[in-house]
Amino acid sequence: MIKLHGVSKETGCDILAKAEFLNPGGSVKDRAALFLIKDAQEKGLISPGGTVVEGTAGNTGIGLAHICNALGYKCVIYMPNTQSQEKIDMLTVLGADVRPVPAVPFDDPNNYNHQAKRYADSIPNAVWTNQFDNTANRRAHVVTTGPEIWEQTDGKVNAVTFGSGTGGTMAGVATYLKSKNPAVKTVLADPQGSVLYKWFSEGKLERSDGSSITEGIGQGRVTANMKGAPIDEAICILDTEAVEMTYRLLHEEGFYVGASSGLNVAAAVRVAQDLGPGNVVVTCLCDTGQRYFTRLFSRSWLDEKGLLSAVPEQYRFSLTS
Repeated sequence: MIKLHGVSKETGCDILAKAEFLNPGGSVKDRAALFLIKDAQEKGLISPGGTVVEGTAGNTGIGLAHICNALGYKCVIYMPNTQSQEKIDMLTVLGADVRPVPAVPFDDPNNYNHQAKRYADSIPNAVWTNQFDNTANRRAHVVTTGPEIWEQTDGKVNAVTFGSGTGGTMAGVATYLKSKNPAVKTVLADPQGSVLYKWFSEGKLERSDGSSITEGIGQGRVTANMKGAPIDEAICILDTEAVEMTYRLLHEEGFYVGASSGLNVAAAVRVAQDLGPGNVVVTCLCDTGQRYFTRLFSRSWLDEKGLLSAVPEQYRFSLTS
């Protein structure tokens, strides 16, 4: 748990972040990956030498690939072909069989998750870990992340906020912290173009305007991991806010992280401003910026996406071509 001094001073709150990029696989998704595999083992769904199959934007797959190497399993990853090359390269280095497929909605039978399930069903001794709807994902954060936040703040946490893809982190942490103190405010941070902001704020399963450059967060449905989660509020964070904060984290706090981390901290600032000075707000730094190096830190790519102006002018010197 790390205090972010700049934004804490600005808001008068203690804004704290779990340094999830320091996990062995480099992201918060390592926690879910471990519990998904443990769940398959406990249920007898996989035997020694078997194959773990998952549909992922990258980070869960990277966590699974690490664990598969340690446990002697093969790993097959289906992922949307819109994800960064850095994640594909990392999975390949880890020995995973990486299968990028066209990005299509969940209700399309060729969605990457459905393809992963079909492949796992077609071969012996294989399991589709189903990170979106297998609640072992949420349990990982009820058992680990939630208790860590409670202990590391000495029970003084007033609010938590996270972006959400599968829903595991947000739902698991919210469930645990509410069990310890129902007054803890739980705020879902949603990127533009996702349905969760309107779902939790208006009860409508409708996308907010636009689309997002963030990877691994945002959703077009309510997953099993997210169903019933004790969420108090949802806020929509624009890509401009996420990019600006990502560069502030790099140049003001010294953390080289991805845009989902920028989104989380931008949300934490908004929550802190809403609560007022003297509160403790917790979020997480999800993964390293190296996984987005050729996109998020490229002048030409940001300009193409209309986001170059979101980078504070004094920090644009660090952009690559």
